[in-house]
Amino acid sequence: MPNDRHILLLPGSLRAGSANETVLRTAVAVARVTEGVAATYYTGLAGLPHFNPDLDTDPLPEPVTGLRAAIEAADALLICTPEYAGTLPGAFKNLLDWTVGGIEIADKPAAWINTAGPGRGQGAEEALRTVLRYTGATVVEEACVRVPLARGDVGPDGLVSDPLMRDRIGEVLVRLASAG
Repeated sequence: MPNDRHILLLPGSLRAGSANETVLRTAVAVARVTEGVAATYYTGLAGLPHFNPDLDTDPLPEPVTGLRAAIEAADALLICTPEYAGTLPGAFKNLLDWTVGGIEIADKPAAWINTAGPGRGQGAEEALRTVLRYTGATVVEEACVRVPLARGDVGPDGLVSDPLMRDRIGEVLVRLASAG
């Protein structure tokens, strides 16, 4: 709908069927039935070139132009990323590096859903908070949540099946959409 707040969903994992992908694809489904919210799943992570400041000039590589255009078109960003070696996965950090040279992310409300189990994932959250603030994004703390996802929580359609978890994802979308 024209008055919906558009949230761009950024996956931090390249692995097909990851818990992070599952949560974000569920967010797309939940957004369809959530008033005032629209969501788009970004699919270009694997196609981004390695960040190189020498390439961060006009004309930008096409995948980077697409990324920045998707961020510009969004009202907010929702990230779901795993933690690798205590921080962000390299491919996702690469995506964030490509946002530093642009202005599209500045003042954009951003949050994350962490699917890690207890005692895990804090390094990714700390790194996200640092990098997002550096890029000028506005971290919406009340929309940053931990939703541990077990294999049994995924239905045959590949989406989160637990109604309480789906409600929690919906709450995150609404909080993020109402920010800024």
